[in-house]
Amino acid sequence: QVQLVESGGGLAQAGGSLRLSCAASGRTDSRFDMGWFRQAPGKERELVGCIKWSSYTTYYEDSVKGRFTISRDNAKNMVYLQMSSLRPEDKAVYYCAASDRYLYGVRLPITPASYPYWGAGTQVTVSS
Repeated sequence: QVQLVESGGGLAQAGGSLRLSCAASGRTDSRFDMGWFRQAPGKERELVGCIKWSSYTTYYEDSVKGRFTISRDNAKNMVYLQMSSLRPEDKAVYYCAASDRYLYGVRLPITPASYPYWGAGTQVTVSS
C-alpha cells in the first residue's frame, strides 16, 4: 500500500506557472510508475503525464507537451508536476497516482485503470 498527498494547487493567471508536489508514504521503495491526472467539471479524468520509476522516461498528453514537466526524487519519495504557460482550460482537480503494473518493462501506464493508488487531488484554477 502507498498513500499519496498532493500539494501546490491554487490560483494562477493565464501564462503563469504552478508546481504541484506529490508525497508518497507507506510502501516507499520507489518502485512505482507515477502519473498525474486531471479532471475538469463534467469531464472524464484524463492523463496529464507519467514517469517510469527507474528509467525516468516520461510521457505527456499532447495538450501539455512543452508546457508541463514531470520529475521525481526517489530518495525523497516525491513526484512533481511543473506547469508553465498555463491556460484557462488547464483548470481542473489534479491527481497524483501510483502504478506497479508495468514496472519491469518499458511500457508506461497511461490509463486510469492502470493505477491502483490515488491521492485526493488538488485544485488548479487559471484565470484569463
